[in-house]
Amino acid sequence: MSPHVLILGGTTEARRLAAALAARPGTRVTTSLAGRVTRPGALEGEVRVGGFGGPDGLAAWIRGERVHAVVDATHPFAATITANAATATAAARVPLLVLRRPGWRPGPGDHWHPVPSLEAAAALLPGLGRRVFLTTGRLGLAAFAGLTGLSFVVRSVEPPEPPLPPHTDVLLARGPFTVADETALLREHRVDVLVTKDSGGAATSAKLTAARDLGLPVVVVRRPSLPEGISPLPDVAAVLDRLDEILARPAGRAYRSPGERRSR
Repeated sequence: MSPHVLILGGTTEARRLAAALAARPGTRVTTSLAGRVTRPGALEGEVRVGGFGGPDGLAAWIRGERVHAVVDATHPFAATITANAATATAAARVPLLVLRRPGWRPGPGDHWHPVPSLEAAAALLPGLGRRVFLTTGRLGLAAFAGLTGLSFVVRSVEPPEPPLPPHTDVLLARGPFTVADETALLREHRVDVLVTKDSGGAATSAKLTAARDLGLPVVVVRRPSLPEGISPLPDVAAVLDRLDEILARPAGRAYRSPGERRSR
C-alpha cells in the first residue's frame, strides 16, 4: 500500500512539505486547509478544504483514507486544530508530527513586552502608545474593541471580522514585506507601538526590525503550549527525516501515542 501523509496546512512550510512529498514516487499526500482564506495559493498533491467535525471526524477520516502519518503544519496559534489532531491521531493510532518554525527572540535594541494573550496585549497598550500597528490577523480583534482612546492600523490578508476598535484603518495586504516597506508604513501612520503574535520565521519579521530601528515598543503575544507529550520539529527537513523513519517501520508494528509511551 502506498504511504499516505495528511498535512494540516496553510503555512509556507506546509506548502514546501507537500511539494517535497508529492515529488516522491508512490507517496500520496493530502493537504487540508481550514478554508478561511478565499484564494489560497497552489498546492502539490491532493487538497481538501473545510473542517473535519472535531477530533472524532478527523479520526474517522484518517481511518477511512488509510493515513499513515499526520503532520500538523498549521499556524503556531491554531491551538484548537493542534489539540484536535493530537486527540484524533491517538484514537486512530497513527503518528502525529508537529511542524513549528522557531519563535522570534529579542535582540539588542528591542523593546519587547511579552504577553500570554490578545486580552493581555489590549490591557497593556494604553500605557505604551496612542497609535497602534496591529498585526495579529483578522480574527480576535474584539479584544481591542473597547480601546476607544487609541487609534489602530490593522493589516490582514482579508477584511477583518467585527467588532473592531472604533478608530481603525484597515490595510489589506499579503506579505512578505521588506524592512523598508515596514519602516515607511510605521512612519506614514505615525505608529508608536506594534502588536504582533510570535509567528516566527523570516517572512513577517521585517516589522520587528523596523520597530527596533525606530525605537518603538513591541507587544508580543506568546504562542500557546503544545499538547502534552508532543515536541515540535523546526523545519521541513526535520519532518521529512522523521517521516522516513515512520514509513520504514514494519507494517505490523503497533504505534503507541506519547501518552501510552509515558505510562509504560
